[in-house]
Amino acid sequence: MAYEINEQKKIGLGLIGFGIFFTFLGALLFFDRGLLALGNIFWLSGVAILLGWRSTWKLFTNRANYKGSVCFLLGLFFIFVRWPVVGIIFEIYSCVALFGGFWPSVKVFLYQIPVVGWIIQYPITLLDHLRRGSA
Repeated sequence: MAYEINEQKKIGLGLIGFGIFFTFLGALLFFDRGLLALGNIFWLSGVAILLGWRSTWKLFTNRANYKGSVCFLLGLFFIFVRWPVVGIIFEIYSCVALFGGFWPSVKVFLYQIPVVGWIIQYPITLLDHLRRGSA
C-alpha cells in the first residue's frame, strides 16, 4: 500500500502536529516568540523525520523550491528578531510554495480518516447553494 504508516512516520506526523499546535498557540497568545520558534522546530524536525533527511534536504535545496526555502528562512529570521507577524506571513507563503505539490496526496490521506473523510467527500457549502439558485 502506498500510504502505509510505520512508526517513524507516526513520530514525524506527531511532531508536525505539535509544531502546528505550538504555532497556533503562539499566534493566539499575541504572537509569542518562544512558542512560534518551538512550533517551527517541531514542524521542521517532523517534516525531516516524515520525509527522510535526504528528501527534506532535496526539497529545500531544489532549484524550483528556492523561493519557498528562502521565505521559510526569512520567516524564521523575522520570528527570532521579534517581528513575528511578518515571520508568520513569510512562513505561510513558504508552506504553500514548498508543499503545493503534496495537496493531492494529503487529500487522499484525509479521505481515509473516518469522520474527516466523510465530511470532505460530501461538502455542503454556501457555494453549492448559490449554484443551485436557492440564495
